[in-house]
Amino acid sequence: MANEATKLWEACRAGDADARERLVADNLALVHHVARKIQRTVGDAVELQDLVSAGTMGLVQAVETFDATRGHAFSTFAAPRIRGAILDELRRWDHAPRSLRRTQRTLAKVTEQLTSELGRVPDASEIADALDVDVATVHTWQARAEEVVHVPLDRPPEPGDHQAAPADYVAGMTAEDIEEGINAQQEARVLRQHLMQLRERERVVLALYYFKQLKLHEIAQVLGLTESRISQIRSKALATLRERMVREMADQS
Repeated sequence: MANEATKLWEACRAGDADARERLVADNLALVHHVARKIQRTVGDAVELQDLVSAGTMGLVQAVETFDATRGHAFSTFAAPRIRGAILDELRRWDHAPRSLRRTQRTLAKVTEQLTSELGRVPDASEIADALDVDVATVHTWQARAEEVVHVPLDRPPEPGDHQAAPADYVAGMTAEDIEEGINAQQEARVLRQHLMQLRERERVVLALYYFKQLKLHEIAQVLGLTESRISQIRSKALATLRERMVREMADQS
């Protein structure tokens, strides 16, 4: 049994996606254990599944960086990283009042319902009608949701120039360069705003696929769903983001 586990870790270290998938799936119970302990501390203000989703990101990172040759137990190595990932997410949530988090969930739920009914992504006026508020209120909620999400937008420094500040890149830029940069930042702002309106599971699927670079069948194992269901969630989330961004940018033009 120990020899089998060693071979599995060796395969994972060598880049075997199937080995990584199995190791993540085999250790999901540890994520639930850590998440339940933290939930007992923070209370019912945060849903267990939200903590598990955050902790899963820490588990994936732990699997990718664990060195079995050092003789440490994986649970000992992974637990602090899982806990750290959950606490990082809680700190991010701390920047948003509980009422704002409820509003974000309401926006996501209503948007999904209207999308299903209309066969397309609803605009702000349709969301406002469904919530019995005015359009300005919807825009305000969306803007506040954007403020509590941190996504680095600054252009990364050139190789060897790790201390360069964003302002350093302005010097020497043409008017066309600056305009292009402004447009890119506007698009990123819109993307952040609409990402927060996705359901939690959609955000997790996109994060695991695009940032952790898991394959669909790996994400299926992590979340306990079928690969076809993960594919549907990813496709729907991307289509929703695309349509919302196109509509938003069209409204601003």
